[in-house]
Amino acid sequence: MIAIIDYGIGNLQSVRNMLRKAGTTDVCITGAAEDVARADRIILPGVGHFDYGMRRLREVPCYEVLQQKALVEKVPVLGICLGAQLLTRGSEEGTEPGLGWVDADTLRFQVEGLPVPHMGWSDVTFGDHPLFRDMYPEPRFYFVHSYYLKPAQPSGALCRAEYGQPFAAGIVRDNIFGVQFHPEKSHKFGMKLLQNFSTL
Repeated sequence: MIAIIDYGIGNLQSVRNMLRKAGTTDVCITGAAEDVARADRIILPGVGHFDYGMRRLREVPCYEVLQQKALVEKVPVLGICLGAQLLTRGSEEGTEPGLGWVDADTLRFQVEGLPVPHMGWSDVTFGDHPLFRDMYPEPRFYFVHSYYLKPAQPSGALCRAEYGQPFAAGIVRDNIFGVQFHPEKSHKFGMKLLQNFSTL
């Protein structure tokens, strides 16, 4: 079962709908500890402000179980947009500490001549990773963000994109993945990524 974590922010229904289109029906939107304890995969979506997101996440009943599942049981975890940023140590957007599950930080875009937030479709490049297995040619994903992911080491970048500068469009540490783009809004490319996640 895939648990989509409900902490009051994020495109929860859109993520579930895209998973269903990808052929995954055993999906639960929840913040309950008992549901997350049964999950064999977890998705952490999110939109909005970093500090608000972290405060809300710490308040959900499943917070401690979430830590257990990710760090001890090592079930696959996918953070989306703000959810990916929450996986890092912290963000220039606020002062709250992040989860720190990935050795990375969240920084604000400093790009000349381009509007911030970065909004729209961008090409994404990646290496040989199961999340991108059999990806369609010329992969493009939909982004809406003013902050970007910066892993401490190049090996922490799951995939890359450009917006006035190269940046990590995704981060990875073992069973934990985060993508800055919205797979649930990225048509066949996002559907393939979620399909791959559901079969890890």
